[in-house]
Amino acid sequence: MNNNDILKRLRYTLDFNDTQMVELFQAAPAPITRVEVSNWLKKEEDEEFAELSNLMLDVFLNGLIELKRGKREGVEVVANEHLSNNDILKKVKIALNLKSTDIIAILAIKDRKISETELSAFLRNENHNHFKSFQDQYLRNFFSGLQQIVRPKENK
Repeated sequence: MNNNDILKRLRYTLDFNDTQMVELFQAAPAPITRVEVSNWLKKEEDEEFAELSNLMLDVFLNGLIELKRGKREGVEVVANEHLSNNDILKKVKIALNLKSTDIIAILAIKDRKISETELSAFLRNENHNHFKSFQDQYLRNFFSGLQQIVRPKENK
């Protein structure tokens, strides 16, 4: 999955408007405008389409965590340019206060059955012996399942 698709799916699932999207990017190293956000959300065929970098996606996810969970006192969050699917899963898990059983249930909606052990491997540090990479199809199914739970009326 590319970063723009992730941003679009989260925006739709969590029903954010343009102003809310810009606010989630407030921790960015440079001010983000509504036009930039709009260009990130356009279709690839559009000539104004702009590719969302890993750094900006991480800034967005950190903003989402702050919005949903609150800012941590005394902790300076630094955006990361190296962002894997595993990192995205972890950040969405934190932001939405999901438990492991919730993630397993979300994936099961899309017929992606995983065990707690397998999920644990996805959530581990990448230097750990039992770390397993969270592949694109799992991330895609996770976002689709999440959307069905958060916005069930639109999916019928």
